[in-house]
Amino acid sequence: MRKNSADIFWRYLSAQSLLTPERPIILKPAITISRQTGAGALTVANLVAEKLDATCQGDPPCPWSVFDRNLAARILEDHSLSAKIEQFMPEDAKLPLTETLEVLLGLHPTSWTLKEDAKETIRKLAEKGNVILVGRGGAAITSPLPHILHIRLVAPFSFRVRHFADFHQITAEKATKQVRETDEARHHYVQRFFGADVDDPLQYHLVINTGRTGFAAAAQIIAEALVEQMMRERQQRETVHSR
Repeated sequence: MRKNSADIFWRYLSAQSLLTPERPIILKPAITISRQTGAGALTVANLVAEKLDATCQGDPPCPWSVFDRNLAARILEDHSLSAKIEQFMPEDAKLPLTETLEVLLGLHPTSWTLKEDAKETIRKLAEKGNVILVGRGGAAITSPLPHILHIRLVAPFSFRVRHFADFHQITAEKATKQVRETDEARHHYVQRFFGADVDDPLQYHLVINTGRTGFAAAAQIIAEALVEQMMRERQQRETVHSR
């Protein structure tokens, strides 16, 4: 980020050490990233975390954490569930008959239970702050929270197929199939469990086309947007407090 933005960001977080009974607690910020398959969400999220870490070198430090594939493991840990259940937790929804049979066989809890567990863990992480939550309906789950920046990453289909094929070292033919299927599955997951449309731009503060910006520029845009949002929230609090 630009130097002035980094200075603002650090002053914002440092302000928490100056809290008094008359001043409310400043919630640490968090970011959710919804994404089209192959739009580079994990790459962008890690770049954003690196930029934000570089602005926060205090004592104690305030490192940022990215939760993507590791989010499922965190959900299982929080709710004392077997690691074997992770295979039943994709961002997808199975046919009711298949799911009912698996539940009766004791293979995993109901999808409703897993969804509620996921919501609880995602909200806890977001409330703790300094996290970037990729996927799993993060924007829908945390929409009531004021200190979250919601991002949607999109890109042309051909761009996403190329990136997906390169990232996973598979053929373009396989990548094309998997990109289509994964997009559909994620859309269905969020629609079924949270009643939200991942393609609705009104859910997000920013929709970024990584096919045009590239991953590094997208990360820069997100980091700058977070700083601006934090400063607006701070000004609003100070205005209310001064009345």
